[in-house]
Amino acid sequence: MRLQVFIKQLPLKHTFTIAHQSRDVQETLIVKLEDGGLFGLGESTTNPFYGMTVENMGAALEAARPVVEKGDWESPEQLWEMCKDIFARNPFAQCALDLAAWDLFTKKQGLKLYEYLKLDPATIPTTNFTIGIASTEKMVEKMKELDWPIYKIKLGTDHDMEIIRELRKHTDAIFRIDANCAWTADQAITYSSELQKLNVEFMEQPLGKDDMEGMKEVYQHSKLPVIADESCIVEADVEKCHGLFHGINVKLVKAGGITPGLRMLYKAKKLGMKTMVGCMTESSVGISAIAHIAPLLDYVDMDGAMLLSKDIATGVTIVPGRVTFPEGPGIGAKLLD
Repeated sequence: MRLQVFIKQLPLKHTFTIAHQSRDVQETLIVKLEDGGLFGLGESTTNPFYGMTVENMGAALEAARPVVEKGDWESPEQLWEMCKDIFARNPFAQCALDLAAWDLFTKKQGLKLYEYLKLDPATIPTTNFTIGIASTEKMVEKMKELDWPIYKIKLGTDHDMEIIRELRKHTDAIFRIDANCAWTADQAITYSSELQKLNVEFMEQPLGKDDMEGMKEVYQHSKLPVIADESCIVEADVEKCHGLFHGINVKLVKAGGITPGLRMLYKAKKLGMKTMVGCMTESSVGISAIAHIAPLLDYVDMDGAMLLSKDIATGVTIVPGRVTFPEGPGIGAKLLD
């Protein structure tokens, strides 16, 4: 068993701005596991909001190297448990390793990941395409660059409703809005009435991640469903969000990979909550992994590679209503030279 780590730069088509950060290039870390002539790939992007850098992710992976390379594990779930204390403060690094372990493991089984999980790719929901915060004119321009049936609109400005009203003039597509913790409860409740009339499907994380009292009000009085993102990072958060949100958006990078992500999704389903998985502007490595578990979801946000001006890998291809997987077992991603 051999563990390799690569640092890559992902150039974006446009400056990507949300309520608390902007970027033109997304740095990412790739894990490659090789064993018996086969390899598995995993990925985690960096994120200053969560304090995750290639340096601290790399250090965590080095700490896990002896456990990984000893090869004394039979499944990704077992490896995840063996390494959970090492990665206790760095789930991003654990995600990259976990994805690579699932890729390698399913290749050894001779199965695609979705086949191993007994999921039907025909049931994958259409991903949204994200429009980051910019001038309203620029947001309209970005929307017109790609005719898509569902747009996720990033908000968190002092003129959010004006943005949605203007964008609505240019498309009949479904809108989802993501305020990234930028609103108050009163704003979210008030905005929800008009957003409903403007064909907005749901509001994602309108309030600060710890504002549970505010979310009680929003949950009870909003005209739209609300989906948790920043409030639902790890497995223990799912039950905390029950009765405060109508659904959860699991980010594999934040959760620590597919292994805990699956547990979170199944727990949410058991509680009667809607399920979603979102991306963190990954390349086709991370996006391909998400696609394999997407049959479990009510909604999916796996447009990361679509936001890049240059991808570092090949993998799934996505068009409205259809996801095409590469030939062969595993996740199906390959790094480009």
